[in-house]
Amino acid sequence: MYKPLNPAFEEHGLFFNPAYMTMKLTKGGPKHVENLRGVVADYDGNVTFSMYAPDAKEVSVSWVDINYQEKPMPLDKKEDGVWSRTYSGVEPGFHYCHFIVDGQPAMNPQAPFGYGSHEVENFFEVPDREFDDYLVKDVPHGSVTLEVFNSSRTGNLNAVYVYTPVSYRTEPDRKYPVLYLNHGGGENETGWLWQGKINYIADNLMAEGRCKDMIIVMPCLYDIYYDIEEEFIAGDYDGMLVNDIIPMIEDRYRVLTGCENRAIAGLSMGSYHTACTSCNHPGLFAYTAMLSGSFDDRWYGWVNCRDVIENSEEFRQKTKLFYMSIGTDETRLYPQVQENRAFLDKCGVKNGYYECPGLHVWTVWRKSIVQFMQQIF
Repeated sequence: MYKPLNPAFEEHGLFFNPAYMTMKLTKGGPKHVENLRGVVADYDGNVTFSMYAPDAKEVSVSWVDINYQEKPMPLDKKEDGVWSRTYSGVEPGFHYCHFIVDGQPAMNPQAPFGYGSHEVENFFEVPDREFDDYLVKDVPHGSVTLEVFNSSRTGNLNAVYVYTPVSYRTEPDRKYPVLYLNHGGGENETGWLWQGKINYIADNLMAEGRCKDMIIVMPCLYDIYYDIEEEFIAGDYDGMLVNDIIPMIEDRYRVLTGCENRAIAGLSMGSYHTACTSCNHPGLFAYTAMLSGSFDDRWYGWVNCRDVIENSEEFRQKTKLFYMSIGTDETRLYPQVQENRAFLDKCGVKNGYYECPGLHVWTVWRKSIVQFMQQIF
């Protein structure tokens, strides 16, 4: 029977260790037997895709490659209605993938999935020999809790996931700093868990003494009225965070207050949310991180970040670190980030930076958050 290389490679909302089993009727009664696995990858970049589609005439799979290209790659019909093929040379890290059956997109129920691009998407991981901070290791593990609250703006129920370190259970009198961690466009509060593996990253860094113990709060950024058409920045996450989420966390959890004990970070769209919220409330966060984003003014922005960074003495004095990161293959964003860094230097704002090979993908954001977490609190 196939044994997963590590639960983090296949874990998602419905399994920790995926139980690829099916029921088979035998003369002795029903038995559980091993079922097809939708994706199997190895450390050498070989990925076998499989899908059960006995009545299909054509099945293919696609994923974004290092050149930002996505094209259907055909699968071959095997025995018992299974379509399968192995492709080699796939880059290490996280990849969304799309199965296509007779020209129509189809979810593969035997492959991992997460929420991205405002829909459920299959994904797969190619193990990375150079980066293992997101794997499930034999270390003490923290807890993840779903907290539900009412939006004071819309009246809608919203939810955040909250990670607490193992010491939160074992040291009942201790208080903790908080990192508010934002997802990207088309994602939600599950992204940093199922795609980002932030709980395992935190477990590993804390167990190795590479970062301070902290609480991590993962909100959903869409505080919207459903009966009106929304802009790209949908709703008022800024107000929901400041008026609802932070007070709730500081009421329900043992947290250290004051800006020196608050950090905010986000990826892509969430990085712009992060910069705007940090600048809109000078002195609320001492640590700000933009992963794959720039603070240049946009038509959907609600605060001029450059104006605040340049002219707010409170912002400059209370910001201990303004961190930016980028994948070096992001040709559009890369020069913008470098210009933003030069502007921070010009304004005397302490800033940090990380880059690594990669595109606008979870592989880059995982590595980026690892570096940021080691520099805060």
